Amino acid sequence: MFDANGKNVACTVIEAGPCVVTQVRTKEIDGYEAIQLAYEDKKEKHSTKAEIGHFKKAGVTPKRVVAEFTRFEVDHQKTFGDILKVDIFEEGEFIDVVGTTKGKGFQGVVRRHGFSGVGGATHGQHNRLRAPGSVGASSYPSKVFKGMRMAGHMGVERVKMINLQILKIVTEKNLLVIKGSVPGANGSYVIVERWS
Repeated sequence: MFDANGKNVACTVIEAGPCVVTQVRTKEIDGYEAIQLAYEDKKEKHSTKAEIGHFKKAGVTPKRVVAEFTRFEVDHQKTFGDILKVDIFEEGEFIDVVGTTKGKGFQGVVRRHGFSGVGGATHGQHNRLRAPGSVGASSYPSKVFKGMRMAGHMGVERVKMINLQILKIVTEKNLLVIKGSVPGANGSYVIVERWS
């Protein structure tokens, strides 16, 4: 998108709704206040009996994604089956987006932690260009300390991107256009939270 000054701004489009209220948590019953929202239909044959019963209370078909929002402004008038759309947000508002990052598989220290290897390829270096180097001490303490940055599984982590600005809202399609990037691959599920 282009802003008012004609500057090119990278953005992400998120389909945020319609979401159905499937449960309202109260202090008297549950000990805390929250609203449970569900998104995107799924077939009954792919749902458990517990899920089918839970969603039937709200009068809706089974849903694919369920999330609770404790910092939601709990309106006690909200009941099972109420539908929330993107019009609860405003353009220019700041939000947080929670998602799962892309999986990168097993990666070495250069990719995973930004190590630079041993430097030059000369002076007798044969196959050490992307090696981690020394990892432990000598006879004392005779071990590798916990937390040592090494090769291993990378990605598939729950990440929260904070202070992302809403540039545009397309209400008829329930779309949020957000400045910047969000965690996850195209088509993955994210949770949009009001910034606080």
